[in-house]
Amino acid sequence: MTTTTMRPPTALPHGLVRRTLLDSAYALSSFVLALPAFVLAVTLLSLGAGLVVIVYGVLVLSLAAMVARGFARLERHRQRTLLGREAPTPAYLCAREGDGLLRRAVTPLRDPQSWLDLTWSIVGLVTGSLAFLVTVVWWAAIGSGATYWFWQIWLPDGEDDGGLAELLGLGSGAVAESLLNAALGVVALLTLPWAVRAVAALHAGLAWSLLSGRAELQQEVRRVETGRSAARSAEAESLRRLERDIHDGPQQRMVRLGMDLGRARRQLESDPDRAAATIEEALAQVGETVEELRSLSRGIAPPLLVDRGLQVALEDLAARSAVPVEADIDVPAGLPPHVETTTYFVVSEALTNVAKHSGASSARVHVRDAGDALLVRVEDDGAGGAHEAKGHGLAGLRQRLLAVDGSLGLESPAGGPTVVSALVPTGRR
Repeated sequence: MTTTTMRPPTALPHGLVRRTLLDSAYALSSFVLALPAFVLAVTLLSLGAGLVVIVYGVLVLSLAAMVARGFARLERHRQRTLLGREAPTPAYLCAREGDGLLRRAVTPLRDPQSWLDLTWSIVGLVTGSLAFLVTVVWWAAIGSGATYWFWQIWLPDGEDDGGLAELLGLGSGAVAESLLNAALGVVALLTLPWAVRAVAALHAGLAWSLLSGRAELQQEVRRVETGRSAARSAEAESLRRLERDIHDGPQQRMVRLGMDLGRARRQLESDPDRAAATIEEALAQVGETVEELRSLSRGIAPPLLVDRGLQVALEDLAARSAVPVEADIDVPAGLPPHVETTTYFVVSEALTNVAKHSGASSARVHVRDAGDALLVRVEDDGAGGAHEAKGHGLAGLRQRLLAVDGSLGLESPAGGPTVVSALVPTGRR
């Protein structure tokens, strides 16, 4: 027998009531804060404009900007707490060390966000008043409709006085008036959540555009700058590693090869047999050097990735791993080269860490297309305890992913398992 658990019928109304109360509190307090903000902003701007010919006018205008900034911070806080909206604070222009008093006073006036704050202090009164008016009217309609039957007995009742019910042709008398007001109260109660939500959203939307819109742009700029810096760091680290690998590997072998060939040349006349043995050793060195150079070239641009695509390159990478790997790979063709290269190196570095540091007996590689990004997950059954601070290439992976606006995740509790996950944006939709 299947048992169905019914959701309590009060769950939705409770959430709706809470949302309506928060929206009402936001709308009612909007006018309370918008009025002093408007008065102070207009007064200080007018006074500062009148005194702008002397230094005191600049100081007054700067004071107006700082007052508006305070109201702007308060508005962002209200949006976060009452509306639950993201309201980031933009980075304000700050005075530099060594700036004089006048330059410090002018700094707020050189910040575009200060003028947006002042604009909000002035125009916010319009939407704040509307939000306050609509909320008061709706709540008053609910209250009067629910209590009209009680307090109507104190209303003056002249012979020529007609009530709303009589004017609408719905009848006359106290009962008709009470029923009509009760009906209006019910209508107001049913439409209250949408009415206060609409005016709160209007006021909050204007506030967000003026007070937080620039912050979102600043965050995007910082993200791009971080990605560019990460790309430069990753490239510099790759070049240093390549130089070190060439110096420690092929370069040393080439030096030894030159010495062996010089010795073989001296041995040709006196001891041809030893010369032949030396040449054989030199040929072996040549083979090992070529193999190392091929390995290094795969680190720069894997030929299989370039020739046959990411799917085949990842399957080959899993097959060549020193630890048995269960591969679940399904990626589309035609991805941008930087996406394929980044994904390949994420999987390659993760499998290298598994083989070198984890002590694992098996690993799993999962790569899937999520539409606008590739989801990469490499998991092993090793000892765990991996951390970016320990190196192991994880810090380099994060830098490489930041360069393409990606992200890296790491879960590696002591005792395992270790899970390295990555999100590589593809730029597609």
